[in-house]
Amino acid sequence: MATGPGSTTTTSSLGKEDNLHQQVLASFPLCDVMEEDLTQNPKLCKLLVALSQRVDPTGLTATLKAELEKAEQKLQNQRLRWLRSESLHLMLQEMIQDHHVRKHQATVPPDQNMFYDTMERCLLVAQCVRQLDPSTTTSQDQPSVLGLNPQQVMELMPSEQNVQRMKQSLPRELEKHLRRKCFSLLSYYQPEWESESEGLKNIKLSQLSGLLDNERKKAQSLKEVCRENTVLLQRQTQLYLSEMTKCMQLLQTLILDHKLKIQTDLDRKKLDYFEGKCDLVLRKIRTEMEEIHLDTYTADTISAHRKIRHQLVSDLQVSQEEKQSIQIKLASFQILGQEFEALAEEYCKLRREIDTKTWALKEFAQHT
Repeated sequence: MATGPGSTTTTSSLGKEDNLHQQVLASFPLCDVMEEDLTQNPKLCKLLVALSQRVDPTGLTATLKAELEKAEQKLQNQRLRWLRSESLHLMLQEMIQDHHVRKHQATVPPDQNMFYDTMERCLLVAQCVRQLDPSTTTSQDQPSVLGLNPQQVMELMPSEQNVQRMKQSLPRELEKHLRRKCFSLLSYYQPEWESESEGLKNIKLSQLSGLLDNERKKAQSLKEVCRENTVLLQRQTQLYLSEMTKCMQLLQTLILDHKLKIQTDLDRKKLDYFEGKCDLVLRKIRTEMEEIHLDTYTADTISAHRKIRHQLVSDLQVSQEEKQSIQIKLASFQILGQEFEALAEEYCKLRREIDTKTWALKEFAQHT
């Protein structure tokens, strides 16, 4: 399919926009900005592009960055001077500790004892003088410790002759101690070099600083790559979460539409299910009732009920016949009128009196 010049122009413009977005994201790795934000806000994109020409990825301007580098260099130099003096002091302390350990393990020559005792006393006096001497940041009227001053402490220094001897031997002893520490460091870095000769160790020791510097640079490079990968991973994670949120919303919409479509069929199926279940329960109730009837009315019970029914029917027929005869008599009596009714009542009254007297005579005859 042929493409016109308009489509080519659109493609090139889109490519330029993508490159611009990538440039902005690379210039501000610590800024939580997505590519969609830049697409939706072109003015913000232009502002960040203009800002990227004036600040570095950390957000510092060129002037501030230069001042910061100068201050860091000054701090580095002061730190280096402090580390030199502190390292020398710690090394002298280690030499004194090693000497005390050797004294407990073997006999030490007197000249070495004199050398280390002189050095230890010099270090202690220097430390006390530094503690007693007020610094530039404190008041000159500060009370002294135990009423001492630096001049009094300086009187505890060893003799000048011993100090001079110690100073003459110090570089040699310090070099020996440094060599032992360097050989220990070399053995720790490469344990297989421990069995090498001293000359070969010296050669490899001269190369150790370069090896360690290369490894340090490699570690810094890996750390920088790791930081970049972390930033990239955070962006990809945000993009992934954003896409996942959109997918979840789309799925929820589809599920809701699907539920609305199948709800009628589902309700109908539920209705059929409940109707069937209701019919089953009714049949079960009828079955239970029939079982109760069968358990209640046995063959003997039914036979007895039939006899009772037959007797009751016979009695009912007899009662109905008596009723009919009495009704006929009453009808014949009603024809005679009220005079016969008065005679009938008189007759009933006399009849009751006769019955009462007859009963009384019987009772009297029984008791006499």
